[in-house]
Amino acid sequence: MGITQLLFWILTILTLGSALMVIFSKNPVHSILWLIVTFFSISGHYVLLNAQFLAIVNIIVYAGAIMVLFLFVVMLMNLNMPAAPLKKKWLKFAGVLSGGSLMLVLIAALKDTESMRREVLMQTGDIGLINSLGMVLFKDYILPFEISSVLFLSAMVGAVVIGKKT
Repeated sequence: MGITQLLFWILTILTLGSALMVIFSKNPVHSILWLIVTFFSISGHYVLLNAQFLAIVNIIVYAGAIMVLFLFVVMLMNLNMPAAPLKKKWLKFAGVLSGGSLMLVLIAALKDTESMRREVLMQTGDIGLINSLGMVLFKDYILPFEISSVLFLSAMVGAVVIGKKT
């Protein structure tokens, strides 16, 4: 077993363990900290796949900016107050719409995985390089890219609705 395979298994165990801790932590702040560990270990997987740009962007955007935003939202919410029953049907519709958008993004991202998997295993091609990533993102995956932007917008609106005092 080579050093790369050993590193892969260590990162995989760290990713799965920290993801389970996100789910099973009672304290929401601890869950967010475990999610940051998960993002760092996923970035390690990106480095192993020769996608350094994705690794750095994952650390900067997700482990940095979005996790700080989540942390502030959790700290601003009054978690000791009993939750009021959800009476607005449009919020349920927005949740279904967001989940459907996420499903469309996942299906579109997984449609060409077999050819990319062969290229990665054979260590040919330039999948992780910035130039080819931009070309594929804005040519082949423009619709999932735009759908994910709507999904992020709805997540921000959801955070504002949750944080808003009634």
